[in-house]
Amino acid sequence: MKKGIYILIACWALAQSPLPCFSQEREAAFEFYGDTIRFPLNMAGSLPLEQSFTATDIIGFIKNMEAAGYESLVRSLLQYKQERQADDWLYYQLIRKAAQFFSPKGENYIRYTLYKWYLLTRSGYDALLTMSGNKLLFYVRSEDNIYNIPYRMKEGKKYVCLNFHDYTNLDLDREHFSEVSLPAAGAYGAFSYKVTKLPDFNSGDYLEKNIAFSYNEQEYHFRIRLNPQVGNIFRNYPVADYEAHFNMPLSNDTYRSLIPSLKKYIRDMKPKQGVDFLMHFTRYAFLFKPDIENFGQEKRLSPEQTLLYDYSDCEDRAALFFFLVKELYNLPMIVLTYPRHVSIAVQFEKPYGKTIDYKGNKYSVCEPSPQRVDLRIGQMLPELKDVSYEVAYAYAPAGHK
Repeated sequence: MKKGIYILIACWALAQSPLPCFSQEREAAFEFYGDTIRFPLNMAGSLPLEQSFTATDIIGFIKNMEAAGYESLVRSLLQYKQERQADDWLYYQLIRKAAQFFSPKGENYIRYTLYKWYLLTRSGYDALLTMSGNKLLFYVRSEDNIYNIPYRMKEGKKYVCLNFHDYTNLDLDREHFSEVSLPAAGAYGAFSYKVTKLPDFNSGDYLEKNIAFSYNEQEYHFRIRLNPQVGNIFRNYPVADYEAHFNMPLSNDTYRSLIPSLKKYIRDMKPKQGVDFLMHFTRYAFLFKPDIENFGQEKRLSPEQTLLYDYSDCEDRAALFFFLVKELYNLPMIVLTYPRHVSIAVQFEKPYGKTIDYKGNKYSVCEPSPQRVDLRIGQMLPELKDVSYEVAYAYAPAGHK
């Protein structure tokens, strides 16, 4: 049984004037990706806020939160972050869960957003709020490259919007949002979108998925354990740069159900044939569908999402292929981006076929997406031979020159 994270919460005000705490303490809890978050609860309910609000109302609400004694909650959230070595994105999911517990999103969206802002800034992150009428946008400072959500600049720093997806048909070029001036002492930290560790999910939350493909006229079958909660974690994850995207890990059970099987199949293969095997795995073990058809917008899947979902596109296959080659062979690689395509080139001891010259090294093109012709290592798509590309990310193992 996993250790619970105990959150001690002092009494808080339910109205403009603080109310006394109940003498009889009650316990509350919520589940968070394999952990049970338990804490003694002295009073039910949450601070009041009207659906129609002003900047003055927001300032008053935050002052009430300051007086309500949420410091112990923040300390315990940070304790979870430290103990679980949670990245910022997972920690933000914990904050969302805590805000939902105290102030359900469906009951009062503005109040829910203010809880998130308060918990995030009191955790040390530099965040701000802007408003226009009854709309409230929530930003956090980040130095990462994020592409499909809006940001705003303040004093030379970039703040990325965390809740833009909650509003439909919002035109920031036409609608003016003004910042709400709120106290956030000690909130100087930047938010990172890099994900280096997934939660230690409960084993019972996993499902099994059969995956098969053919290689050299032989069928290969895999029974992979996958957790649908991974989809929840990345539901609102933005399009980040390729370094962040391609280095996302697999969860423990998924890793243990896939990687040993792949190692067994490639054990007696030389690196070129083993990489070719992985290339065919990412091509033919999954169905292809563009993001616009699949999700209605551009979306980069993590390697585990590509395994989880029935459909994926070229970027998703490239990310999974990159992860597998790195994990099983740890070879240098570059990510090649074309106007409408993404591919991978791998540096072998001996280059094969069509190579990409990059910083004095030769990389052999390895196409991880399905094509009309079964391309070999070193063969490029004919329609891309005269198309310009960029090296969007270069990976080199430690100690590699």
